[in-house]
Amino acid sequence: MQAVHFGAGNIGRGFIGQLLHQAGYEVLFVDVNQELVDELNRRRSYEVELATEGASSSVVDGVRAISGRDVQVVAQAIAQADLVTTAVGPHVLPHIAEAIASGISLRTKTSAEPLNIIACENMIGGSEHLKEHVYEFLGEADRKLADKQIGFPNAAVDRIVPIQQHDDKLRVTVEPFYEWVVDRSQVVGEAPAINGITYVAGIWPYIERKLFTVNTGHAVLAYLGYLRGKSTIDEAMRDESILAATRGALSETGALLVQKHGFDAQTMAKYREKILERFSNPLLSDQVTRVARNPIRKLSPDDRLVGPAMQCAEKGIVPENLALAIAAALRFDDPADSEAQRIQADAEQAGWEQILPKYTGIPLTHPLAAMILGHLESR
Repeated sequence: MQAVHFGAGNIGRGFIGQLLHQAGYEVLFVDVNQELVDELNRRRSYEVELATEGASSSVVDGVRAISGRDVQVVAQAIAQADLVTTAVGPHVLPHIAEAIASGISLRTKTSAEPLNIIACENMIGGSEHLKEHVYEFLGEADRKLADKQIGFPNAAVDRIVPIQQHDDKLRVTVEPFYEWVVDRSQVVGEAPAINGITYVAGIWPYIERKLFTVNTGHAVLAYLGYLRGKSTIDEAMRDESILAATRGALSETGALLVQKHGFDAQTMAKYREKILERFSNPLLSDQVTRVARNPIRKLSPDDRLVGPAMQCAEKGIVPENLALAIAAALRFDDPADSEAQRIQADAEQAGWEQILPKYTGIPLTHPLAAMILGHLESR
């Protein structure tokens, strides 16, 4: 069996590539970093280390790599693949769509075998998003064939990969915990037998559980940590006031998830504590500025802070801690972050009352707006 995986970075090698290998797939990485491609082809293997005391490691072997710039070679690989996955980052998906479309077009002409393409990205509806871009490069006839033969099942993925500090270019350190949930209803044909994938009938509750717990918690720690002079996420976790606010925010989102999706409250509480335990691992230390970067995207109406805060307010859950985090995100002023600097320049010129609806979509008449402005003005 062959799996074509786009993205030979740390997540690609240390998470998706490892699970594919363990499931018996020959993994063919696609990447535009020629140095990485050459090194993978030279060695044909790499090590994955767990970020734990007395860290254990395992070898992923039998791997190959091809350049993402060689569209025809990539297309040929997709035409022959048993599975296609990605871990390239949401902003890169449009750039790999043409090669995938070429592969689909070739495949539908030479084989009737189904193929599933799973975008393992830190975003909502990643596979559907990729499909939209791919279909832009397909003619009407190929689209009709693809509708029957090619699946784009959405997925929710979760694994923390710390900043790598290895001399070995291929070695990657990852946390022991991981989660890979795939929407079975969107799979075409037989579901890939991969130990580590959890198939569910509907993935939206699991996407929101991850987004509103892991991503929300990470963001609260990063933005409050930055304002209080903390350098890393685990350092922010050791500050009692920041931890209390983070725990409070996740209690708010947890109550929302229980109401909205019917998750068991006790199970949800255990999940929340597990996430906080992961954040406190010093071996997973991550810079608060890296986690907080791109605040405009993270303050958007459907993302990790404003999205759950608005939904909480609609369901009668007071999002006091989420409001505090949104205010902290608006005040994030890292000189190296262009989005942060844009927000600060706008705030300086127009004031927070004008900036709040512009970047969050929250109307000034909404009760949440008053809560956020209260935190902004109290500093």
